Amino acid sequence: MTINHNCFIEFDDKRSLQEQVREYLVKAILDGIFPPDQALPSCRKLSSQLKVSRNTVSLVYESLLDNGYLISKPRSGYYLAEKYHDANHPFDSHVIQQDFKQETPHTLSSSAPNWGKKLKIHTSQYQRVVKPSHWSGYQYPFIYGQPYINDFPLSQWREASRKVMADPHDHRWLCDKVDKDDEQLIEQIRTRVLPQRGIHVSSDEIMITLGSQNALFMLAQLLMDKQSRVGVENPGYKEANNIFDLAGAVLHPHQVDTDGMMLNPLSRLCDYFYVTPSHQAPTGVTMSDQRRHQLLQQAQQQDAIIIEDDYDSESNFEPHPKAALKALDKNNRVIYVSSFSKLLAPGLRLGYIVAPEELIYELRSLRRLMYRHPPSRVQMEMTHFITQGYYDSYLRKFREQTRQRWQLIDQAAQRYIPHCQRLAKKELANALWLQTPQGMNSQHLASRAAQFGVLIETGYSHFMPDPDNSLSVHPNHYFRLGFHAIDKDLIEPGIAQLAKAMAQE
Repeated sequence: MTINHNCFIEFDDKRSLQEQVREYLVKAILDGIFPPDQALPSCRKLSSQLKVSRNTVSLVYESLLDNGYLISKPRSGYYLAEKYHDANHPFDSHVIQQDFKQETPHTLSSSAPNWGKKLKIHTSQYQRVVKPSHWSGYQYPFIYGQPYINDFPLSQWREASRKVMADPHDHRWLCDKVDKDDEQLIEQIRTRVLPQRGIHVSSDEIMITLGSQNALFMLAQLLMDKQSRVGVENPGYKEANNIFDLAGAVLHPHQVDTDGMMLNPLSRLCDYFYVTPSHQAPTGVTMSDQRRHQLLQQAQQQDAIIIEDDYDSESNFEPHPKAALKALDKNNRVIYVSSFSKLLAPGLRLGYIVAPEELIYELRSLRRLMYRHPPSRVQMEMTHFITQGYYDSYLRKFREQTRQRWQLIDQAAQRYIPHCQRLAKKELANALWLQTPQGMNSQHLASRAAQFGVLIETGYSHFMPDPDNSLSVHPNHYFRLGFHAIDKDLIEPGIAQLAKAMAQE
C-alpha cells in the first residue's frame, strides 16, 4: 500500500531542486507525516506532484536511503527505517493518549517559573540603535553597517573554504583548540594588517574575537566594576556604553566637536577612556593630533587606560589616513580593538584585540570560559584569504567602490539637502552624520522618509541621557546615512526622495 499524500513545495529559484525536495522529505519524516507501514510516493508520482524530474526525486530517495532515513523493499518501494517509526504518533491514538496527555492552560501557567523574579539582570532594558530587520525591503536603504551583498568576493571565499576542508592532511579545523587561535592568522594580522595602522607588536599581544563588540564585552568583564569610571564619547557607540554599564561602571560623557572627543573636568575622574579616533562613531570626525596627545597625556597622568575601537580600520578609504592612536602609545596604555566585519561581512564575526601580553593571557582564560575560541574553520579560511592575496585585492576594490559611493552621496547631499549641516566636513567616513534643518525632528523625518521608500537612521539613540541640559545640541536633530547597502545607481535618486520628504515636514 502506498501513501496517498499530496506533496507541495514552494520552490526557491535560488536553491537547487534536489536540496529543497530532500529538505521537505526529511521534515515530513521527522514530523511523523508518513506512516511506517505504507510506502512513500513513488518517484513517478512524487515528481508529477512536485513538477520536477523523476531523476531528481530518485536521487533524493537514494540519498535518504544511504543516510538511514529509508529502507527499500524490492517491487514495493521506499519505507521509513524502523528507527523513525516512533515519529509517526499521529497515526497511533494509543500513543497519543499515553504519551501526550494535554495539560490545561491553567496548570501550565501556575507551574511555570516567574522569570522576572529569577533574572538577576535585565539586558532588555538597554536601548539599542534601531535598525529594521526588513531594511532590504526599502527602495533606498541608507542603512549603516550592512554590506552590498553583490560586492562580497564569494568565489575567492569559496576557494578558501574548499582549501581548508579538502586538505586530507590538515584536520585542525575539526579539533578543539581550547584557548588558542590559528597561529597563521595571528601572524598575518601582526605582519600584514597592523603595520598599515602603524602598530608593531608580538604575536603574544594579539587575540582573535567574535568581532569588536565581543572584545569590548570581555574587556569590561575583566577591567570594570562598580568603582570604575569610563569616559565615553557623546554621541557615541551605544552598545559599548551598554556593555560598560552592564559591568557596573559609571559613564562620564564627553562631547564631540570637529576635532573629536573633548576632555572636560570629569576626565580627571576616569579610569578608562573609550574612543573611536579614526572615524568617530557615529559622526565620522577624525580626532586631531593635538587631542590625541592630550588624551595620552591625561591617561599617563592619572594611570588610566584607553580603549581604542578602530572599527573601520580596513574600510578606511582616506587617501592618507592617520595612524592608529595605539601607534603613538609609548607606555602600553592603549588597548586596540578592530574587526574584519566592516570590510568583508558583518556575519563573519571576526575581530581581534591588541594588548599587553599579561592582559591577553587573562582574556584567553575568560574567552575559554565563554566559548573557548572563534571557529577554527573561519580563522583558517581568513588566513588563506589573506595569504593568497585575495584580501589585499578586495581591499583595493572595496576602497575604490567606497570612494565612488561617497562621492555620489556627498554630491547628492550638497545638491538636494545642502541645509543639512555635517560635523565631519572633510573626512571620508563610511557614513554621513547630518543635522536636520531648522530643528526638524529626525524621528518624524524617518517616518516621513519611509513613505518615500527611504530608510534613514535617527540620531537620538547615539546620545546619552542629558538631565542637566549640558549638551549644546539636541539628539533629535541628527540622523545618519550609510551608503554601502544601497545600489550605487540609487544613491542620488534616494537623496532626492529624502529631500521631498523634508519638504513635507
